[in-house]
Amino acid sequence: MSKDSYLVGLIGSGIGPSLSPALHEREADRQGLRYLYRIIDIAALGVPPEAVGDLVRAARDLGFDGLNITHPCKQHVLRHLDALDPQAEALGAVNTVVFEDGSTVGHNTDVTGFAASFARGLPDAPLERVVQLGAGGAGAAVAHATLTLGAERVTVVDALPERAAALADSLNHHFGDGRAVSATPDRLPDLLARADGLGGLVHATPTGMAAHPGLPLPAELLHPGLWIAEVVYRPLETELLRTARALGCATLDGGGMAVFQAVDAFRLFTGREPDSARMLADFTELAGSGDGAVGPTSSPRTVANIP
Repeated sequence: MSKDSYLVGLIGSGIGPSLSPALHEREADRQGLRYLYRIIDIAALGVPPEAVGDLVRAARDLGFDGLNITHPCKQHVLRHLDALDPQAEALGAVNTVVFEDGSTVGHNTDVTGFAASFARGLPDAPLERVVQLGAGGAGAAVAHATLTLGAERVTVVDALPERAAALADSLNHHFGDGRAVSATPDRLPDLLARADGLGGLVHATPTGMAAHPGLPLPAELLHPGLWIAEVVYRPLETELLRTARALGCATLDGGGMAVFQAVDAFRLFTGREPDSARMLADFTELAGSGDGAVGPTSSPRTVANIP
C-alpha cells in the first residue's frame, strides 16, 4: 500500500523565512496526506556546513523520508551519501536527499526547477552570450540548466577563480568543449558589455537574500540590453532585480525556480504527481508578490508573465 504520511525537512543556514514547508504541506493536504516539513537551520544550531553529514544521518535514524539541502550545504553533503542520481553526480551538488531502505540517495531538482522557470518566464530571451555570477551549488545547477536550454556559451564568474574554472571544466565535459569558460570578477564590465542584446546575467550567489542584502555587482554594469535572472526568492524582489527593472531590463525572479524544484522534490519524496499550477498559486499567495504572478518582474522589457 502507498504511504499516506511523510516526514521531511530542509537543512541550510538562515532558512527561517523559507516557503518550502508551506509549499509542500499545502500540496500534501490537497492530496490527503499527512506531511510534516521541518526546518533544520545550522545557523540556529551553531554548527558548520561540514556537519551536514551528521544531520543527514540523524534524520535517517529518526525516520525522515527525505531532506532538501540548501546553501551552504549542497556540496558538503555529497561525501555523506550512499548514492547519487546521474544529474546530481554530474553537477557535484545535491539539493534533495531521499531515504530508501536505509540508504541515502542524492538528487538535484534545481536544474529542472530553473529550466522550467526560465522557459516559462523568459521564453524568447537571447542565449548567445550568458554571464553567470556564482559557481557554488546553485551555480552548478543553473549553468547546467542554461546550457540545456540552448545557451551557446556560459561565462562563469566567481570570487574564487578556481571554483569558476572547475565548474567551466565540468560543463565542457558534459556539453562539449567551448560551451563554458571561466573569468574573474574584474572581467565583468567587458563581459556584460559584450552580452548587450545577445544574452544576459544569471545571478547565483546568496547576495540579495534577507540575510545577505545588497547588490552582487556595481549597478553601472547593468544596461537595458541584458536580461537578468535571479535565483534568490526571499525577498522575491532583490536589490538586483529592482535596479535592473528600473533600467528597463527583462527580469526573472527566483520564485519560479523555488516552485518547480519543490514540485520535483515532492514527487521524489512521495512518488505522487504534484499540481504545479496549484503550487505556483500557493507561492504567489505566500510570497505576497501583489501582482498575481510568479516569474518575470513587470517592466517595459519583460518578455513574458506567468499567470
